[in-house]
Parts: sequence; C-alpha cells; structure tokens
Amino acid sequence: MPEPDGRVLGARERILADLERILGGDGLVADPESLVAYESDGLTAYRQLPLAVALPRTTQQVAGILRYCHQHRVKVVARGAGTSLSGGALPLADGLILGLARFNRIVEIDYDNRVVVAQPGVTNLGITDAVRERGFYYAPDPSSQIACSIGGNVAENSGGVHCLKYGLTTNNVLGVELVTMAGEILRIGGRTLDAPGYDLLGVINGSEGMLGVITEVTVRILPRPATARAALLGFPSVEAAGQCVADIIGEGIIPAGMEMMDRLATQAAEDFLHIGYPLDAEALLIVEADGCQAECQDVLRRVERIARHNGANTCRISGSDDERLRFWAGRKAAFPATGRLSPDYYCMDGTIPRGALARVLGAMQDMSRRYELRVANVFHAGDGNLHPLILYNANEPGQLEKAEAFGAEILRLCVKVGGVLTGEHGVGVEKRDLMPEMFTPVDLAHQQRLKCAFDPEGLLNPGKVFPQLHRCAELGRVHVHRGRLPHPELPRF
Repeated sequence: MPEPDGRVLGARERILADLERILGGDGLVADPESLVAYESDGLTAYRQLPLAVALPRTTQQVAGILRYCHQHRVKVVARGAGTSLSGGALPLADGLILGLARFNRIVEIDYDNRVVVAQPGVTNLGITDAVRERGFYYAPDPSSQIACSIGGNVAENSGGVHCLKYGLTTNNVLGVELVTMAGEILRIGGRTLDAPGYDLLGVINGSEGMLGVITEVTVRILPRPATARAALLGFPSVEAAGQCVADIIGEGIIPAGMEMMDRLATQAAEDFLHIGYPLDAEALLIVEADGCQAECQDVLRRVERIARHNGANTCRISGSDDERLRFWAGRKAAFPATGRLSPDYYCMDGTIPRGALARVLGAMQDMSRRYELRVANVFHAGDGNLHPLILYNANEPGQLEKAEAFGAEILRLCVKVGGVLTGEHGVGVEKRDLMPEMFTPVDLAHQQRLKCAFDPEGLLNPGKVFPQLHRCAELGRVHVHRGRLPHPELPRF
C-alpha cells in the first residue's frame, strides 16, 4: 500500500485531534497495531485497516462524532461485536470505525410491560441472562448469541434456531434510539406493539448500519415455556428429511425450532462435543416443541409419526432438559466444529421455499464435485434458511476464489427457485454484486432513495449492499430495464 502524501497525513492528524476532543483521552484508537483488531468482521476473507476507531460512551458523543464527520465528509462504519458474516462491518481506509462495545448496559427491565431497554453493545444472551431469574427470556437466539450484540442483531435482522415460532429480530424489537449521520437523535417505536405513522422501525431492522447508528434498543421478553422437549431424528437421505420438514409444516405444526444438519456437519459436531448423534444418518433433524406438557407430548407424537412415515431410522425424544440442551449444543456448535475439518470455511446464507430443499441440496452436491470443494450443510429447516459451509484452504492459490464462485452459484440457485439472497446474515460486501440477480435497476434505485432520505451524502457504511452507488441527485431517473420505457422524472433529493 503506498504511503499517504503529506496532505492526506495532515488531514488525518487534524481529524484525529478533533475526534479526541469529542471523545476524551481513551476514546480513540489510531495506532496501526491496535487497528489490526478491527480490520475485518466475521467474514475474515476481506480485511482493511480503518482510518481510526472511535469508542464513545454516550449517545451525545455518538451524535457529536457523526455531526463532525457529516460536516467534514468523513465516512463512518458502525461496529458492534464484529460477528457479521457478510462483511457488514468491513472498514474503509478513509473511514472511521464507530465502535459501540462500551454501550454494554441494560438500561431498564420493565416486567409489567415485558420489555428490556438495552444499549446496543449488550450481547444477545446477556438480555436473557438479565431476566432469567424471573422466568423470562429473549426469543431470537443466533448461534453466536454468546458474543453478538443486540445492536448488530437489529442491523442484520438476525434469526436463530427458534425463529420459526417466535420470529426474527424484527418481530421482537419494539423501539430504537437512532442517531442520524447529521447528528440528530431520533426515537422510533416504543414499548407497544404498534405506533402511529410510517413503520420506520421496519426500515431500521435489517438496514445494515446504512441509515443511522443505533444507541438503544427496546425488545420484548417472553415468559419461559413451562415445558420444552426435543426430538432427534435421523434419516437415510437428505430428501427424506426435507420431505419430513414439509410434512410437519403441512400438517399445521409450528415447532419452537426445527434444524437440519447433513452427514458431514453431524459428524463434525459429534467429534467436537460427543453428543451421541447417529453417525449413520445422511441428515439429522432436531425438532423442539414447547408449551404445556400435554401440548409438547401431542406435538412430538405427531412429529414422530411423520418422521417414521418418511423413513426415519433414529427417533429419540429428550427425557430431560439437560438432554434437550445437549441435542441443541451440537447444532449451535456446528460452525466451530466444522472449522476443525479444514483450514478455512466460507459460511453462506440464503433462503429457499421448503419444497425446494431436496433439489437445492442435491444441486449443491453436484457443485461440490465440480468445484472440488467439500460443503457441510447446517440450516434452519423450518423457514428454509440455508447455511452451507464451503471448506477450503486459503493458503492454496485459487481456493478462495473457487469458494466464492461456489457460494455465488448457490445464491443464484436460491433466487432461481423462488428464494432470496439472505435470511439473516445481510448483504454487506459478500452479496453486494449479486443484488441484480434479485432486484431490477428500478428496485435498487428506490432502495437507494430511502438511504438518501437518511444519509444524503452517502457517508454511512458506503460500499455495502448496493452494487453501484449513485449520488442522490442522480436517482431522479430510473434506468430502462427489460425493454420497458424509462420511468418518468421523479422528485430529487
């Protein structure tokens, strides 16, 4: 990388001095050795040292930083725990990382209204831990819940193994405090299930840090179910397991969770934790029921019947809560377990209709042979959210590029069968150039107009989501596509 000239260096020093006045003595990270810790998020294939890292403690400091960066046209990338798997928090060489790790307090627990108000740096599991003694919990539970932050969950609209019944983050967040790029502090939503006016909260969920910086989150908490039991089901083929999933949903059963792993992922998890998973199964299904004891018994009885009908050769029902948690432990540890199989893996995220499961998994095996790279499959079977783990060795020339091409082909297939590019990891830089597979130029232009309403200068997390970023003034015209006539002139921002 070439050395910056004196003018660039001088500008950087002025920016750092100004930011230090806003943050105080320990709020700015600027030395190259310390910046290495921020050079990537969970998508470690892409790395870039940022200009600097700001670590504010208060909303007013966040507003001051953004106001300054807006005035001086400094780009900003917000970062929570850095667990994003799509490069959503990838730094920019000429941009500031705004780290929210110091926003780590539970602000209020309101049991009467069944909500928790938390700062964005609180971990997902930290919310459940805070209310566990009173018998409550926060339902969305990503596999990284011990580390991922609630602010990052909102930015990516994270899911988890229990999202089938209880919804994604967007279904469990009631309000946010948001600071705009201009330094304005907004409160969107509150403590009720609905609010008058436009659904701006729906826009903020999944916005990938491109519309504002979240400084507070209000989430709903639920009473822990009286009973929870899980079934561990092994199948002789992926197709049989996929049909079982479709039949369970088709019978009107909505389990608390329904997860699938293929043979490679199952073996990796078993070698890692010694759960007692059946190693002769080509596909493993974990189905959980919760509620009163009678309801759980009825649901699992019906699930077992459907599984047997689809040829299940293993069917174990948890006899205790410890055994149920052991069933889930292997699934939640599948990502680190798979890391023992190969020097590197590329974790994908796409969503398909449940009926296309067998077709897509079969096509992935064909791709695996063609690209000469193994793939382990772990996914939220109930809602069709796939997480293929493509195994490769970054030290071998060309393998990363092959893994990326393999992953792109999987995502194109997801869209082709009626699915979408992402279920919960977001677009970031990983899927940015695949957006035209799903959206027309008109669609993308309208999405960019929304960003322009919040961030007219395009300073928040630029380079993410959109394959081609237009200036807001350029979005007055929508391009011709698929032989249609141009859209009439639209109002300019």
